[in-house]
Amino acid sequence: MSIETTVTRAWQRKAAWLWLLLPISWLYGLIITLRRQAYRWGVFASYRAPIPVMVIGNISVGGSGKTPLIIELVSYLQAVHRIKVGVISRGYGGDTSQMPALVDASSTPSVVGDEPCLIVNMTGAPMAVSPNRQQAITTLLAAHPDLQLIIADDGLQHYALQRDIEWIVVDTARGFGNKQLLPTGFLREPLSRLKGATVVYHSKQQTSPATEHASKQKQPNQRLLMYMQADSMQPLWAPALANTQKQNAAKADIQTSEQQDHPAAPKTGSQVHAVSGIGYPQRFFETLTDLGFEVIAHPYPDHYDFTLAELLQYRQHPIVVTTKDAVKIKALLSKAMADNALNDDYQALERRLWVLPVTAVLSDDCYRLLTEQLQRLDIDIKSHQALRLTKK
Repeated sequence: MSIETTVTRAWQRKAAWLWLLLPISWLYGLIITLRRQAYRWGVFASYRAPIPVMVIGNISVGGSGKTPLIIELVSYLQAVHRIKVGVISRGYGGDTSQMPALVDASSTPSVVGDEPCLIVNMTGAPMAVSPNRQQAITTLLAAHPDLQLIIADDGLQHYALQRDIEWIVVDTARGFGNKQLLPTGFLREPLSRLKGATVVYHSKQQTSPATEHASKQKQPNQRLLMYMQADSMQPLWAPALANTQKQNAAKADIQTSEQQDHPAAPKTGSQVHAVSGIGYPQRFFETLTDLGFEVIAHPYPDHYDFTLAELLQYRQHPIVVTTKDAVKIKALLSKAMADNALNDDYQALERRLWVLPVTAVLSDDCYRLLTEQLQRLDIDIKSHQALRLTKK
């Protein structure tokens, strides 16, 4: 078991031994406070982009649902407001020696990171990655000078980048643990960071209109809410074709073969291997359980680099993964196909692999506030009434 996994599980259990690390947390808190003030006072230089920047992040370590939120916001702004929006990211898990880099449909997780690949595959938005966000923005605008808005993925603590809008995602299921800073707890910044900020609360989907109404009655301050809606399960990859001649077959023939050869999706009530390398895998396991599956859980560290050989151990039952993990596993399968390395075991593995897509569903107040924030920045958008009619 890795140190990361050990500490993550300790956070989830609120293990008593974590309090031994409190002096380190105090030192960490002092450092981040002084660092933020240094940027405020101009001691450290910060970069102002030539177009508005919206930062989406969280104050905790691990998954909060920000990537599905970004995908929903980008898709929404593109479709409803016709805003030309681009995305930047640190490109965690990618090859920093090749950054800054633009991300497109042919990019691989090993070069640009898994989340950027997922965002571009889902939205088609222009995107660039680099640990240096200024370089990412410069690269993005050089290729797409007509952009009106940039969304920064997980740049909340990157104070070298000035921002016009900040949205902080809070996972209500995880909460804040013992409410301590790293490493005693899993907070990157203190809870006071939420004061005066735009906070989106990621909660569980309401089960009925009555429950939803009761929930709203308990929230007089009009909290901004979102939940994840599971979509239909999909095969992660069509079965590999046996030889080069078949690989060069007509697209229509390939699609027909895929439809005939691929097994049916796992049925409700059946056992599945749930394999997850995301920040908070328990949410994924709970979603599958809520859908009626008997889950055999296999949690891995966030951004874990799977191997096909590793996945071979999960036999007998279908393997279900998240869309984030699917990006990396597809890249592995593509490489194996290119190398003609797909033996019978790997082809059988392909047929067992399934992905469960999820969509972020936002409360009306999220869209209303976003509209107001964009209007303050003089971004040309449709009226809110037209927006809601189009959305519905």
